[in-house]
Amino acid sequence: MENLDNIALENFKEYLQIPSVHPDIDYSDCVKFLTKIAEDLQLPIRVINVTPKNPVVVLTWKGTNPELPTILLNSHMDVVEVSEKDWKHKPFGAEIEDGKIYARGAQDMKSVGIQYLEAIRRMKLQNITCLRTVHVCFVPEEEVGKEGMELFVNTEEFKKMNVGLCLDESCGNETEKFIFLYGEKSCWQFTIHCKGQTGHGSTFLDNTPGEILVYILEKFYGFRNEQKEKIRNGSSTEWDAIAVNCTKVSGGDQHNVIPNEMTATFDMRIPPTYSFEEMEEMINKWCKEAGPNCFVEYHDKQDPTPDTELNESNIFWCAFKKASEEMNLGLDIVRSIATSDSRYLRQLGIPTFGFSPMNNTKPLMHANDEYLGVETFLNGIKIYCGIIQKLANVN
Repeated sequence: MENLDNIALENFKEYLQIPSVHPDIDYSDCVKFLTKIAEDLQLPIRVINVTPKNPVVVLTWKGTNPELPTILLNSHMDVVEVSEKDWKHKPFGAEIEDGKIYARGAQDMKSVGIQYLEAIRRMKLQNITCLRTVHVCFVPEEEVGKEGMELFVNTEEFKKMNVGLCLDESCGNETEKFIFLYGEKSCWQFTIHCKGQTGHGSTFLDNTPGEILVYILEKFYGFRNEQKEKIRNGSSTEWDAIAVNCTKVSGGDQHNVIPNEMTATFDMRIPPTYSFEEMEEMINKWCKEAGPNCFVEYHDKQDPTPDTELNESNIFWCAFKKASEEMNLGLDIVRSIATSDSRYLRQLGIPTFGFSPMNNTKPLMHANDEYLGVETFLNGIKIYCGIIQKLANVN
């Protein structure tokens, strides 16, 4: 077992040392690395280029009944940008200190991709077989959106995979329990344009862009405070409330000139339990109240994503729950506050579970000095062995 742990840790480190970082990622080193792992595990591998620069890599462990819908173990190869000067460790050094491995992607989510493969290695060495075929999928562009899983699910290659269930990422949790995600909020990103009278900065003009902007900000932050109060008084949770934040304010070129337009950009995350039509009506109403030349421009306006049902009718949920109970894994069952590639599967009606075996772990996705405990990483492989066997043997 010690040798298997060393192999897993070395593969994790090597994967972390590949700087598949935005922007302008070259995924060729990831493909070479995964091809080497596939050869070592004696698993067939396919590379599907959804765009010329964006490959999806799929390794397949064939089941004894390949006609059954398959299990998809999904992870993404890309990681977010780093500011190296703000890190104590090299972001792509995969250095180990005090039992923690530091690198961009340690939690989000290169650990999970390697854990899938190392779990399969251990099961194959024990001559374990599964009824269902298991596909291990490594996708590009999850962190930025449009040219990875969204394109892949519409290909013939994906349709031929006959996916019955997908496992995807969750996040770290500082308690003994593991975060389990059954759904996620939808992302709206938009700019409110506030146009009004322009003139000299010394004047008292009416209907200036600044006044309109203040009205809009007061409306959005009043709504935000209402959502925060629901969380504080226990009538809602962070996972179920609508989050909204102003992320950018722009306007003006000169210090002494009132501009003819100011803008505020917002990021809003909406659970599927809310009426999206009512949200849009509310935003339009505020713009109309603010003034005749105030309007909204949408940059991203996602449709609601249906939650994955967790009940006795979902045979995969029953299997996951049983595996968790047998391994004494406590679960925090929640809806994701952010978006992931899971939405593209759920929108096709494919049940999708978000699960990353990172309990007793400070969430550091996108943070400086991102790390994962070595023991947490290795324990996650054992956990996936139990979970994958249960899911892939659902008859």
